[in-house]
Amino acid sequence: MVRIAVLDYGMGNLRSVSKALEQVAPSAQVAVTAEPERIRAAERIVVPGQGALPDCMRNLAASGARDAVLEALRSKPYLGICLGLQMLFEHGEEGDTDGLGVFAGRVPRFAAARLKIPHMGWNEVLQDRPHPLWTGISDRSRFYFVHSYYPAPAQSALSAAHCVYGVPFTCAIARDNIFAVQFHPEKSQSAGLQLLSNFVRWRP
Repeated sequence: MVRIAVLDYGMGNLRSVSKALEQVAPSAQVAVTAEPERIRAAERIVVPGQGALPDCMRNLAASGARDAVLEALRSKPYLGICLGLQMLFEHGEEGDTDGLGVFAGRVPRFAAARLKIPHMGWNEVLQDRPHPLWTGISDRSRFYFVHSYYPAPAQSALSAAHCVYGVPFTCAIARDNIFAVQFHPEKSQSAGLQLLSNFVRWRP
C-alpha cells in the first residue's frame, strides 16, 4: 500500500486534494497531516496550498513540519501545488517572504496593469519537455489557475511547462524527484486527475 502524506499547514484545498488522490489511487493510504513523523513515514509527499506565501511559510515552521518536508524533498516523490510550488524558491514578493530556497529564483507578482489579478480560470498549459507526469495528457491541455504570483526560476531548464497570461510564465517545474505546478490539478477535471494518477505511479 502506497502511503501518501498531504501536508496540512492550515491552508489550501486539503480535502479536495486528498479526495482526488483517493479517487485515482483507491488502494493508497492518504493522510492529511502536519506531523513530522507521518511525513517521514510516507512514501510520497503532496504539498497543496491556496492563500498567502507569508502565512504558508510561517505555518510550515510553526507546525514543525519544515525539516521533514526538506528531508522529503531530497529523495521522495514530491508534488507541489500552487503555494507548494512557490515555497520551493528563494524569495517571494508577497510579503517580502523567504522561501525554502530549494531552487534559485523568485516569485513575483503579475505586473501588467491591463491584467485581471488574480489570474483565475482555465488556461492552456504548454509542455516544455517530456516528463512521466505528462503521460496521457495532451500538450496545450487546459488546467485551472487561481493566483496573483508566479514562479520565475533562475534556470530555464527547470521549467516543465509554461502558460501565457499577458506574458509567458513558468507554470510547472521538474527536477529529479520533484514536480510542482502553479495550477490546481484537483480542480482540473480529467487532465488534473491524470496528472495525480501519474504522480502516484511515478518512480523517479
